[in-house]
Amino acid sequence: MFSRKMILLIGIVFFITVNFIILTVSSKGVLPETGIERIATSFVAPFQMVFSRSITLIGGVWQDYFATVRAAKELPRVKNELAKAMEKVNLCIELEQENIRFRKFIRFQDLEKETLVAAKVIGRDPSPWFRTLMIDKGAKAGLTKGLPVLVSEGVVGQVVAVAGHYSRVLLMTDRNSAVDALVQTSRARGIVKGNDSELCSFRYVLRKNKIQPGEMIVSSGLDGVFPKGLRIGWVVDIEENTSQLFQEITIKTCVDFDTLEEVLVSVKDPMSQDAASPPMDDVSR
Repeated sequence: MFSRKMILLIGIVFFITVNFIILTVSSKGVLPETGIERIATSFVAPFQMVFSRSITLIGGVWQDYFATVRAAKELPRVKNELAKAMEKVNLCIELEQENIRFRKFIRFQDLEKETLVAAKVIGRDPSPWFRTLMIDKGAKAGLTKGLPVLVSEGVVGQVVAVAGHYSRVLLMTDRNSAVDALVQTSRARGIVKGNDSELCSFRYVLRKNKIQPGEMIVSSGLDGVFPKGLRIGWVVDIEENTSQLFQEITIKTCVDFDTLEEVLVSVKDPMSQDAASPPMDDVSR
């Protein structure tokens, strides 16, 4: 007894052999155009159609397989090129953003009479009790303790420690910071104190001064540190207590301290200082 696999194999071989014989004979014109040829053709045609379709299907699967293999080999290279392209795109975006910030600095520097030294932020104080940052310019670039630190949006803080190539800046939002300021419209004067957040207090403003939310607070220049007219923030809340002499005013800073990457340090020109101060002989006289 033959097994099923053997019978199936014999059938496939017989089918292929018959197709081959019919195709060969038909192509050579050996069979006469009689009823026998028509019967043979009718008998073989369905099998031949299935055979042709099977060959086509197998060929398509085989091509798809090789295409998949080639694609799998190409995938690491494509991923590598895509990663490089994404890196270049990201670099272009960063350069564009940096150029935007530098253009703001250039326009801002044109308006300032002082010499401005550009510096990059290289570190921040992790302590929750202090609001400071580290910049990559120091005494070698002419920086000294007490100099104001600015950006085009407004006041950042003040230099509190200087090394050869680095400096520490106390931010305006620190509790130990104070900036003499005034309301831009009414010129009402007060002191901006930090609250360790983006909200600062505008203190010592007399209750008689009428201040509205949204009004801009700018530096007065009277503290001898920050130039006059620099933006500090705008009024967001006002509390008037009839039993107190001063108002309780809260302002939101113009500068986003969490996203600072570059700053400007206002450095006084020694030549201009010497020209402004009288000679010792004149003072003695």
